[in-house]
Amino acid sequence: MLGGLQKLTLIDYPSKVAATVFTVGCNFRCPFCHNPELVLSSKKFERGFLSEEDFFQFLEKRKGKLDGVCVTGGEPTVQKDILSFLKKIKDLGFFVKLDSNGINPEVLKETFDKKLVDFVAMDIKSSLENYHKACGVNFDLDKIKASVELIRSSDVAYEFRTTVVPGIHVKKDFESMGVWLDGIDYFALQEYRDEGKILNEKFLEKQEKIKLDLQEIKECLQNHFKNIVIR
Repeated sequence: MLGGLQKLTLIDYPSKVAATVFTVGCNFRCPFCHNPELVLSSKKFERGFLSEEDFFQFLEKRKGKLDGVCVTGGEPTVQKDILSFLKKIKDLGFFVKLDSNGINPEVLKETFDKKLVDFVAMDIKSSLENYHKACGVNFDLDKIKASVELIRSSDVAYEFRTTVVPGIHVKKDFESMGVWLDGIDYFALQEYRDEGKILNEKFLEKQEKIKLDLQEIKECLQNHFKNIVIR
């Protein structure tokens, strides 16, 4: 199910002029998520969803004008037809960037094996010790570790990224993440911003007023990653 379309983006897909399409549904319940309508499918939301027919008609008209498509969510890999969906985009001649939380390494492997993606961005929610706290659900953490190893050992361009959230993270989490992810090519620290809507509104009420200095965190991780940026 498609939840929406951003017809033009210059930032979602590095070095590409792209469109971003949003899928509905996610297997995480991160309390700080800014896209609750994409996490929790509802009848109210479905009345406004984007049809695949409309989406591919749009892409047909954008041939030669767009370089690629960023497929994000929600969590795209929970879609039963995600492989065929990505193939249709590739068959039209577009580069494909896939955003994922890494919970389905089997699906990621298929996208690599079938050469359906050109770039993968995986959200690293927290240190392994506190991963479940950040995600809001219990799950097999080995799947996250498998996805990390699959991505970093592939020949597909990638980035790992973490949204730094006061009340979820402490500095020790990033020290632990540096050891776990040591040697990866590219890592982004993303500043958490209160944008008014959130999956768990009680999180804002209980959020600890902890100051997290992203520059300090970057310096802590500097020796672990080949490239690290703040955005």
